[in-house]
Amino acid sequence: MAQMGRPRQFDRNAALTTAMHLFWEHGYEATSLSRLKSALGISAPSFYAAFGSKEALFQETVRCYLSTHGTVTDCLWDTGMAPRLAIETALRRSAAMQAGSGHPTGCMVVLGVVGTGCDADATLTAALDASRARTGAGMLACVERGIAQGELRPDTEPRALATVFESFLLGLTTLARDGVSAAAMDAAITQVLRLWDLACVQPQPVDNATIRAASSGVAGL
Repeated sequence: MAQMGRPRQFDRNAALTTAMHLFWEHGYEATSLSRLKSALGISAPSFYAAFGSKEALFQETVRCYLSTHGTVTDCLWDTGMAPRLAIETALRRSAAMQAGSGHPTGCMVVLGVVGTGCDADATLTAALDASRARTGAGMLACVERGIAQGELRPDTEPRALATVFESFLLGLTTLARDGVSAAAMDAAITQVLRLWDLACVQPQPVDNATIRAASSGVAGL
């Protein structure tokens, strides 16, 4: 008598990636429990045994995102990198990632909180909120370093200039979702960085080939 084959084992890591993509694509609220179970191919008991709850799974996918795709802006805190270069690298890497293939477009830090605006969700979205705050603080730190190092004029308003770059970064998500190419966003980044150059004591040349090489290294995340 022929033996039955072994039942296919549940690949938790693959399921986690699938769930991350769902939350990334649709946001927390629109990603229903039934949609998750269907996409993961598991029953309700198996789902709860593996992940505990939808909320717990969401928070786990957020941690997964922040430790992979979300690292594209970590360079803002690299004090060994020139401040303008750090901002440019963060913008170009983020644009390349958000328009890349193999995952939803845009940024989960922005899109994951869609539909979770009530006070009850403050804990749920805390990691995403903290990530956005850290990126904004990184932009500000770069501008302040630029002033302290004498690259930017002393009368530069650091928070205003940092907010321009932070707002542009957040806007990349909408552009990526609208199908704007990485090349088009890359060209726009070149333009927005001229605001830094206008505030410079003496503009410094930047090797864009180096930045693009760095961007290509994260585009496949």
